[in-house]
Amino acid sequence: MTDFTIASFNVKNLIGADKEYYEFQTYTPEEFAWKQDWLADQLLSMDADIVGFQEIFEEEALQAVIDEFNIRAHAHNDATIPDKSKRYHKKVIFRKLRIDPYDTAALAFAPNTADEGIPGQRRPGVAILSRFGFKGTPEVIQDLDEPLNIPFPPLRGTESAQDAGHYTLKRLSRPILKARIPVGGQVITVFNCHLKSKLGEFIQPQGADFAPEEDLTRYDPVARALGSLRAAMRRMAEAWVLRREIVRELTAGNPVMIMGDFNDGEHAVSSEIITGETPFKNYAWMQRHNAKQKSDRYSAAENTQISEAVNAMYLHSAEKLFVRKSLRDMVYTSVFGGVFESIDQIFMSRHFHPDFDGRIGEMTYFNAFNDHLTDGSHADAPYNKLASDHGQIMAHMTLI
Repeated sequence: MTDFTIASFNVKNLIGADKEYYEFQTYTPEEFAWKQDWLADQLLSMDADIVGFQEIFEEEALQAVIDEFNIRAHAHNDATIPDKSKRYHKKVIFRKLRIDPYDTAALAFAPNTADEGIPGQRRPGVAILSRFGFKGTPEVIQDLDEPLNIPFPPLRGTESAQDAGHYTLKRLSRPILKARIPVGGQVITVFNCHLKSKLGEFIQPQGADFAPEEDLTRYDPVARALGSLRAAMRRMAEAWVLRREIVRELTAGNPVMIMGDFNDGEHAVSSEIITGETPFKNYAWMQRHNAKQKSDRYSAAENTQISEAVNAMYLHSAEKLFVRKSLRDMVYTSVFGGVFESIDQIFMSRHFHPDFDGRIGEMTYFNAFNDHLTDGSHADAPYNKLASDHGQIMAHMTLI
């Protein structure tokens, strides 16, 4: 058996000191040092084998955090792990206490293709850190070879030839990073994503300094709602692009794990697009697609066929598997306006589900590192600008 851990970590705007990432937003050298310290300490607490990072503006800044982690990991091991001269050095507890540095780990960074390096107008990318390395070269998905054109069918009662409109997606707001990672004799396809946020998208007229909806002294609730609609459509379209890639891997028989900042809860439409349809209990109860009369339903054999087809493509939430195992009723990775919710997720194919006879492993535990989330009410709240505004999540996996 092989044990490993996989984690998702939204670091919140990681960039070097004195570099304007969004308009008027920079870190002083002291602030960057504080953020680097906090991030390295958080990585030390997690000690994950595979980490998917979001909101990385520069690879160099992430590498600086990893270098600081390595310094601390070596110092920790020197202080707590006895050398071979000690007769008790083989005790199991020291294997548990040891933290493996990322000295030989592989790092894949996917910069945002929309990032032109213009101060104040930067765009973040994502990264994957793996102690197991990668099989082949990780793949970046952001600019689509063929634009995604989503046509809308006419509503019932309108002319069939009428154009009901369409939505076209040419580029994802942030890259999806796809890596094949060899673990314990298996190769797992890992996706790291950061879908479009709920922040409204407003159109800035040519020659104007800002979009009209951004002027809150002339608050326009209807126009701002339209901005939220644009963001939601983009997020769901990006979710479908990710789903298409996932299905390709599952169809090829590859075990899959997906992590990242989905900017939506597990039961949001965008998340359900990614995980796939929830299998129906018994399709023999369902009226056939080509029914000629009320009693035309799928047969028992067709129920088995459909159930297998749906289950083979369905993804399972690590959080929900943890709740099922532990009877714990709440995990959260985000706090805003008094609302606690999970918008960061780890999903996995049925290759890791305990009820699947063909499983190659399963999750044994799940961590949520969220004690730093304060919603502005905690004494440490002023430092939230530098710490992450997301909780980190980690799944403990065992391959069999």
